[in-house]
Amino acid sequence: MGIGRESAAVAKKKAIKKFSVTKAVKANARERVGQPRPEKVIAEKPAAATRKAKHKEKLTDILDSDPT
Repeated sequence: MGIGRESAAVAKKKAIKKFSVTKAVKANARERVGQPRPEKVIAEKPAAATRKAKHKEKLTDILDSDPT
């Protein structure tokens, strides 16, 4: 009979979980009301509007577009 990993393995004790008031309250609320809906992020402005132009406007383009 050899001494190997099989004979050296000892069962570990199960860790005792601490009582959390916050988790208990949330679990109680989920039972009564149900799961909350997932959040949806609503962008106020489109991303293209907030982004700056990649290239500067040319002087000729500025003068051509100006009606005055």
